[in-house]
Amino acid sequence: MIFEQLNDIACKTYLIMNDKDNRAILVDPVISKVQEYIGLMQEKGWNLTHVIDTHTHADHISAGPLLKDMSGCEYIMHELAPAQCVTRRVKDGDVLRLNDMEIKILHTPGHTRDSVTLLVDGKALTGDVLFLDEGGGGRDDLPGGDSSQHWKSLEILRKLPDYIMVYPGHDYAGRTPSTIGEQKRRNPHLKERSQKEFSEYIDDLKLGPEDWMKDVLKANYDCTRDPQAVGIPEDNRACEIKGMVEGEDKEPEVSYISREELQKELISAESKPTLLDVREDEELKGRLGYIEGIINIPIGSLASRIHEMDPYKDKKIVVICRSGARAAAGARILESAGFENVSVLKGGMLEWRKQE
Repeated sequence: MIFEQLNDIACKTYLIMNDKDNRAILVDPVISKVQEYIGLMQEKGWNLTHVIDTHTHADHISAGPLLKDMSGCEYIMHELAPAQCVTRRVKDGDVLRLNDMEIKILHTPGHTRDSVTLLVDGKALTGDVLFLDEGGGGRDDLPGGDSSQHWKSLEILRKLPDYIMVYPGHDYAGRTPSTIGEQKRRNPHLKERSQKEFSEYIDDLKLGPEDWMKDVLKANYDCTRDPQAVGIPEDNRACEIKGMVEGEDKEPEVSYISREELQKELISAESKPTLLDVREDEELKGRLGYIEGIINIPIGSLASRIHEMDPYKDKKIVVICRSGARAAAGARILESAGFENVSVLKGGMLEWRKQE
């Protein structure tokens, strides 16, 4: 499976593909990026077959209706979604068998009545019900929001296996995707509390929706194809509830190893480190290549394939990617699974190739 986050903005769009064919699925596409999505499909020779919106968005206009018109793809949302242009409606427990892949639907209302979480290949695409770390989750004071329902949805997510990776609908601070287990330790929305305590926590934030957000909701209810239908402020964090778990406002530190240090260990160490490259297969064939002897597990699959690393649990593991960001996420996944001797190649393959 190919899994990528496409956008360079706070609103996240996810590409899901079965690498056996050229059929693509987009989750939560943004109308301002439509030409980029279409250009990518044309460049790669891919066929967009499905668009899924995890909920009715309040901070941006969905590209779902326009992409449906342009490509003929199916447009999928929860059965409570008010948009009339949706071509396929789903409910809790449904399993979508799309392009030979299974995507399980969890109805996770709270931020909106129609919010869903998608489970696919060890990943949870949580929309706005759960963000990362101190970002908490989506606000509950918009039309259709309900903090008591949100609490129930978070309890569902808390019961998922700890290794499941969380990929939210928004991130405003460059946070690294991590596991449910890690989010239970670091995200205030997943802190153990009663329904009453959670509602009080939400009420204390006193957010208050802005009028333009209600206009965006209406535009998405109406299936607008106009990217200028609503004036949306730039650099807004409108959907995020800011919270903080005491003493846990930073990501856990990871250890780094320099290019020079790794070269020495590969040449002279009695017990050479195990090299785990978390890039996609296609990247290994590119100009940066790869270091001989690597194990390749793409970051999006690492949580579900963590058992493949069990033979190396007592050895030193060096995690590698293009620049170091994905490798840091990979190191955290390994550490949360009990691996104790894990380092990240500082600067990734970009730094490794500088000597050449």
